[in-house]
Amino acid sequence: MRRTALLGALLLTACATPPARETIPAPAAAPAAAPVLRSGLDLEGFDRRVRPQDDLYAFAAGRWLENTTIPADRSNYGTFTQLEDQAQAAVRQVLETAAASGAASGTDAQKIGDFYSSFLDTGRIDVLGVQPLQQDFAGIAGIRTTRDVYLWIGRLQRAGIAHPVQLYVGQDSRDSSVYLTGVFQSGLTMPDRDYYLKPDEASARARVEFEAYVQKLLALAGDRDAASGAKRIAALESRIANHHWSRVENRDPVKTYNRVDLAGAAKLTPGFDWDAVLEGAGLAGRVTALDINQPTYVRELARLIRMMPVADWRLYFKFRLLDAYAPYLAADFERAHFEFHERSLTGVEQPKPRWQRAVQSMNGSVGELIGKLYVEATFPPESKARMLALVDNLRSAFAQSIDSLDWMSPATKEEARRKLAKITVKIGYPDRWRDYGALTIRRDDLFGNVRRANEFEFNRQIAKLGGPLDRDEWLMTPQTVNAYYYPPMNEIVFPAAILRPPFFDPTADDAANYGGIGGVIGHEISHAFDDQGRQFDGDGNLRDWWTFDDNARFRARAGRLVAQFGAYTVLDAQTLNGELTLGENIGDLSGLAVALRAYRISLGGAEAPVIDGFTGPQRFFLGWGQIWRRKYRDDELRRRLVIDPHSPSEFRCNGIVTNLDEFYEAFGAKPGDVLYRPAADRVRIW
Repeated sequence: MRRTALLGALLLTACATPPARETIPAPAAAPAAAPVLRSGLDLEGFDRRVRPQDDLYAFAAGRWLENTTIPADRSNYGTFTQLEDQAQAAVRQVLETAAASGAASGTDAQKIGDFYSSFLDTGRIDVLGVQPLQQDFAGIAGIRTTRDVYLWIGRLQRAGIAHPVQLYVGQDSRDSSVYLTGVFQSGLTMPDRDYYLKPDEASARARVEFEAYVQKLLALAGDRDAASGAKRIAALESRIANHHWSRVENRDPVKTYNRVDLAGAAKLTPGFDWDAVLEGAGLAGRVTALDINQPTYVRELARLIRMMPVADWRLYFKFRLLDAYAPYLAADFERAHFEFHERSLTGVEQPKPRWQRAVQSMNGSVGELIGKLYVEATFPPESKARMLALVDNLRSAFAQSIDSLDWMSPATKEEARRKLAKITVKIGYPDRWRDYGALTIRRDDLFGNVRRANEFEFNRQIAKLGGPLDRDEWLMTPQTVNAYYYPPMNEIVFPAAILRPPFFDPTADDAANYGGIGGVIGHEISHAFDDQGRQFDGDGNLRDWWTFDDNARFRARAGRLVAQFGAYTVLDAQTLNGELTLGENIGDLSGLAVALRAYRISLGGAEAPVIDGFTGPQRFFLGWGQIWRRKYRDDELRRRLVIDPHSPSEFRCNGIVTNLDEFYEAFGAKPGDVLYRPAADRVRIW
C-alpha cells in the first residue's frame, strides 16, 4: 500500500512543476482513473521476516499460524475450517428458524426443524438410553448360521452401516450411461488397515485404545463379559484389515473394475453368499450384476465368515451397530464415541457444541433439504455469473496448455481437447432439488429420524437401477466447503459455500481470485487428466485413449512428482506417500499453472496494477498461499498421512510452486534460495 501511494505522489509532483519562462496552458480535464480494487490478500497474516522465494507458505501464512490456536473441539484449523464455521452458522440460523416456525407437517421447514429439535432434546435421549437399539439386538441374537451372517451384512446396509462390505450404486465405468451396483471393502472401525497392521508405537497405542473403546460400548449396552467380547472383536477386525487393499491400490480404476453377473460373482468370489446379502438388503431380484471392487478381499472374507464362530460375528454386528449410532444415544455412549474417534485418533480435546454436531450430522443425511434454504439465504446470483466467467477462462487456458505440450502427440491431444470440451460445470447449487417427500421426520425421535434418513438414502440410490442417468444430481451439498471432479459424469462442481473470501471475492482484484478459486477450478479440471481421471474419456467411460508413447511419457512425468512429494517429511521424519497423493498433486500443479495462464488471459494484454506493494503475478501466488493456511494436531496429521490423498497444506503451497517458472520470475528466485529447484528438475504435466 505504501509503495503505491508514494509512487503516485512523486508522479504528481513532477507533473506540477512547469519549465521556466514558458506559459503553460490550462490542462484539459483528465479522464477519470479506473478504480483500483482491493488486493484480496490478508496482509496481517503475512510474515515479512520470511522471503517468499525461501518459503512462500510461511510468508503468506506465518503470522496467521503464530496467532492462531486450534480450538479445543477441532483436530485442525485453517481457511477451509473458517469457511465451514461460516456455513454452519448460516445453516444453524436456517434450522433454528425452521424449528420455531410451526411449519405444516410434511413441509421442508417442518422436516428440518423437527430433525434439529430432536437432536437438541438431550433429556429424552438420555431417558431412552440404549432402548432404540433393542429390536436390532434381538435380531442379532437370532443369528445362528453363516447364512444368517450374510443376511445381516445385507440388512444393515439399509441402516447406513457398511460392514464388512458396502453396497453402493454408481455408474458403470465401462458404460457411463447406466447405473450399476458396486461392492467396496469396509468393516473397519479405525481409519485404515494400517492402524491394525503397522508395528509403530502410534498404531500399537491406537489398537489398545480401540479395544478399550469396544469394551466400553459393550459394557454400556449391558454385556456381562465385555472384556472378552472386545478382544474377539478386535481380533476379527484385524483379520479383516489384513485382507483390505491399500489406498494406493484402490486408486486404480482398472484394477477395481470387476463387473460380473451373479453367476460370475459366485465364480469370482467362491463361497460368498451373494443371494443372502441381497436378500437381507431387500434387493433380491433387483440386482443382476455387480462391480466387485476388491475381489481378493471378498474371497478372503468368505473364508473368514466360514472359519470364525458365528458368536463372534454376533458380537461384531452388535458393536458396529453401537458404534454407528452412539452419537444419537444417551450421553455415556456419545462421550465414549468422542473419546475414541476424536480424542484418541485425532487429538481433539473436547466435543463440538451440540448444535454443531446436529448441523454436521444433518448435512450428511438431509443435506440437500437444508441446502435449498441455505442457498436462498446466502448465495447471490451474481456470484454464479462471475464464477462462470472464471471457469470459461480456465477452460480456454487449459485448451491452450494442451496445444502447447511438447511431449504429447497430435492424436492424444485431439482426444484431450474433446474431453475438455465435454466437461460439465455446476456452480452453487443444483438446478433440480432432491425430493424428500417420502421421508418421515418426528420431533421426538432422533434415533428414528437418523435411521429413516439412512434408509431413505439407500432406497433413493437403489431406485436408480434400470432408470435413466440423473445428470442433475450433486454429490456434495451447497453448504459444503469443497469442490470435486467426477469422472463418470465428466463434471466439475463448486458448491456455494466455497465461493467466498479468500477463495473468491467478487469485490477484489482478479489476481488473488485466480490464485484462490482459479487454482481450485484449475485443480478440478486437471483431475480430468490426472493419473486416474485421464483413464476416462469425455463421455465418462473407462477407456484408454492414449497412445503407447504418450502414456509412457505421462507416467515418467508423474513418477517425478511421486518422487518429489515422497521426499518431504513431517512430524518424526514420516514421509508423505507420493503415490497416494499423486492425483491431488497433479491437480494442484496443473491447476495452478492453468489458473495463471487464465489470469493472463483475463488481463487482455494490459499490465496488472501494483496493489498493496505486490505485482499481479505476486498477488496470484500469494492468493494461492493464503488459502492453504492450516494447523494440525499431531495425531490428526498422522491420520491424514495414512488416509488422505491430499498433501499437507505446506506442501500444497511450497511443493507445487517450485515447479512453476512463473514463480521464480514473480519473486526473483535464484540458486541459493530455499525454494529454488533447477529448471531441469521442475515437473510440468499439463
